[in-house]
Amino acid sequence: MNEEEKNIDLRVLNEEEIEERLKDLSGWEYNNNKISKEFKFPAFMDVINLINKLAFFCEKIDHHPDMHIFYKRVVFELTRYSVGGKVTERDFVVAREIERLFKKG
Repeated sequence: MNEEEKNIDLRVLNEEEIEERLKDLSGWEYNNNKISKEFKFPAFMDVINLINKLAFFCEKIDHHPDMHIFYKRVVFELTRYSVGGKVTERDFVVAREIERLFKKG
């Protein structure tokens, strides 16, 4: 991904745009300039395995979500700190990847 491609999805989205995109992501919520969702797993290592898989993707696209681990649950909070802690299209790219990895198991 070149520098131009890295920055194309960093435009701050307004609340209407965020709400529209959330319609395609079941269970995700917008609050305090973040989109977030809690995921539940059968075992602690399932949480860790998903995060390990996600880490490589996030590093590649330069997005580093907040992840709060609670034994067999994890809460992801997505916002873009480089644009003042606002939601961008890249947050939705990561949310879709989290969903894909979770469904894949």
